[in-house]
Amino acid sequence: MFIRRARPTLRLIREDLTSDWESPHFKRSLEAGRVDELSPMAELPHPIIRKAADSFGEDPERDNFVQPIASSTQVPLLEIKSAQWRGGVWRDPGTGVCWLLVAGLAKGDHQDADDFYVQIKRQDEQGKPERWLPSEADVRILKRETAAHLRTEWELGIQFEVLNGLRAIYDGGTYLFDVDHILPGKGRIASVEISIVQERPVSGNADGEHFVPTDDIVVEFMPRSQYEGSNLLWQLIQRVLTSIEPPQQVWDRFGNTFSNLGEPGVWGSRIQTLSEAVEAKQLLFSEPGKFSHYTHRKHLAGKTVEGSGVRSMCGVYFVPAQDHGALPTCSTCEEMYSLLPKE
Repeated sequence: MFIRRARPTLRLIREDLTSDWESPHFKRSLEAGRVDELSPMAELPHPIIRKAADSFGEDPERDNFVQPIASSTQVPLLEIKSAQWRGGVWRDPGTGVCWLLVAGLAKGDHQDADDFYVQIKRQDEQGKPERWLPSEADVRILKRETAAHLRTEWELGIQFEVLNGLRAIYDGGTYLFDVDHILPGKGRIASVEISIVQERPVSGNADGEHFVPTDDIVVEFMPRSQYEGSNLLWQLIQRVLTSIEPPQQVWDRFGNTFSNLGEPGVWGSRIQTLSEAVEAKQLLFSEPGKFSHYTHRKHLAGKTVEGSGVRSMCGVYFVPAQDHGALPTCSTCEEMYSLLPKE
């Protein structure tokens, strides 16, 4: 379940990697106690960290190392090299996670007191290699990064499924797919149905000249009962809608059904952008609203904290995440508000 890719420990960053950082930012963050700024740990800009991450990925069959380090008898270490840097990677037998536990420079034909191999032998003989092992803080960071990784992979999978749907029905039809829980083995959380209907003027219809052709899209979310109203369902809704049309305020909502109107061919043109994002394994981001809307103050306060959506007076469904004072007021909301009784 954990990310297997080789990662450094906090101790190693503090004590072993004293030079050759591509940026001083990360060391400063660590010294200031801002550990969150170091994630993802496997991508920190140092040559030996990069070498470890490239050498020990998600597939154990593709591990690439020089040889076991013979002088490390208490903690089995696998040697990696990057220019003058040397590193020792430990594969945790309990979790399968690979850790870059110790690093240093090869010096003086391995006779120098600060030589990487000399230091390992000295620590091993003194019975102190356990200080290299991951700390509780290291494990907490690993768990947090694993959770973030699982969510990203989950959302990428949803985005890929939406792409498949648009490819199948961009000129009309219905596409249905299931979405499983983020955590493996927990089963389906919801089914998603995407429908596109092409509305076109009927030839010879007297009213045809007043009829604007559109491609109507409707997305219905059908969650299992235990996920109705959950934050996980809301994350699913956001990812699907963002994949189709990022602006938040263009979607109309009725319960768990969302609808949108587009110009003819607009959903087909979305395929190219979505394909590029899927190929690059990048998540598309939603776009905040362009207008300030009226909604109930009580609902607004709670939803701002929760990060979930509310319906405005004009019917637009939006997430209150912006400073509304910096946006122009929605004219429809303003008009409807003016019609309310003042007392």
